[in-house]
Amino acid sequence: INAGAREHGVSYSQLIGKLATKNIGLNRKVLADLAMNHKDAFKAIIDAVK
Repeated sequence: INAGAREHGVSYSQLIGKLATKNIGLNRKVLADLAMNHKDAFKAIIDAVK
């Protein structure tokens, strides 16, 4: 998750904090799967919280 987030200019802690403030309820297991196997979906999540 951290490596995927940093590729898009966000740290892990910033990503988790912004997900919480936007009420996006994805846990770390789901985020890790998205970061590894569904890079476009992971990027869309990061774009949504930026």
